[in-house]
Amino acid sequence: MKAGTSIAAGAVALVLAGCGAPGGEAGGGGVTGPVTVFAAASLAATFDRIGRDFEAAHPGSTVVFNFAGSSALATQITAGAPADVFASAAPQHLAAVTTADGAADTPAVFVRNQLVIAVAAGNPAGVRSLGDLTRPGLKVALCAEQVPCGSAALRALDTAGVALTPVTLEADVRGALAKVRLGEVDAALVYRTDTRAAAPDVAAVEFPESAQAVNDYPIAVLADAPNPTAAHAFVAHVRSAQSRAVLTEAGFQAP
Repeated sequence: MKAGTSIAAGAVALVLAGCGAPGGEAGGGGVTGPVTVFAAASLAATFDRIGRDFEAAHPGSTVVFNFAGSSALATQITAGAPADVFASAAPQHLAAVTTADGAADTPAVFVRNQLVIAVAAGNPAGVRSLGDLTRPGLKVALCAEQVPCGSAALRALDTAGVALTPVTLEADVRGALAKVRLGEVDAALVYRTDTRAAAPDVAAVEFPESAQAVNDYPIAVLADAPNPTAAHAFVAHVRSAQSRAVLTEAGFQAP
């Protein structure tokens, strides 16, 4: 399916985005048909663009994306949801899948991501640090602890010695960011890449403790991939120089 299409699989809503072929490869090369990629929610904007490149380089191929929190994606895969590739926002969720079902190759970390404090444009609440998030009346959103952005937030808060009670715990980083965009909270701990994608409506406040909570993003072809040829080609494309440029522009760090 092409970018912008949505499907429902059981109770799970799958967001579909068109995807593209490995940079530097000629079109074709035996890469055809659909490739299903389960990817962390924070990868949505960049993978949509990377995917369109993939499809352009491989006429006849399509990429179906399921974007969600990495823990939810791991649960779906181990429960039997068909997937060719899993790109997680933390190694432990990919490890859970590959331990249960195996991987066709060794998982590789392809980017890293760092937390920032997301605030509305102009920072009306005047948030400058993690400590500011504890001010009376200030409403803060976090990701749930079981998803990578949530566990990273807890590491950062622990490093800063800040005890914070959020008004909401979101299932993925997009949910936390949406609370800021809608004005439902004053701030949220999200990835730097998400605030860049949401500019100019959202601004980022950097804080030093985020250096202790950087997440590695691994990717792998799954052992039971329905389309292993396209799956391996897609992973190669994600790790290509062309895609690295897209990811770096979005704010991801090299591993």
